Amino acid sequence: MLEFLERLLLWLNTTEGKKIFRYTTVSVISTVVSFTVLFLVFGVGRLWTEVPSTVFANVVAAVPSYWLNRNWAWGKSGRSHLVTEVIPFWAMAALGITFSIVGASVASHLSHGRSHTEATVLVLVANLVSFGILWVAKLALFNRLFRLKIEGKQIA
Repeated sequence: MLEFLERLLLWLNTTEGKKIFRYTTVSVISTVVSFTVLFLVFGVGRLWTEVPSTVFANVVAAVPSYWLNRNWAWGKSGRSHLVTEVIPFWAMAALGITFSIVGASVASHLSHGRSHTEATVLVLVANLVSFGILWVAKLALFNRLFRLKIEGKQIA
């Protein structure tokens, strides 16, 4: 275990490691934004039903996610490039929002006959699980494509 942690720390000091750490941190931040907005518009404000609230929360969270990823994780500055940055980011965001719509629909179905508090918890958990599944899938794909290694040894 200690050897693994040492290799992980070494890897985190590489360019790849720093990028993935930053990407992960941005994912956590955008999850907190999405979770908070969803809690406020659905749980507290009761502005919309489960699906529109989830879509709204995730679109709101995508804005700081793009900015943080672009400036911090990807290290870009200046004007955004439509084809290589904006379209791919929003395509992935749309995929995430689509996943979250499925989760919100399931939560909506499961919340029939329950209190609004219980429905809110179901919607929040469904949103978290939806993005968690997508995040793990993206990381697994990234790992498979690029084989994250430290000194020639795969870390995960």
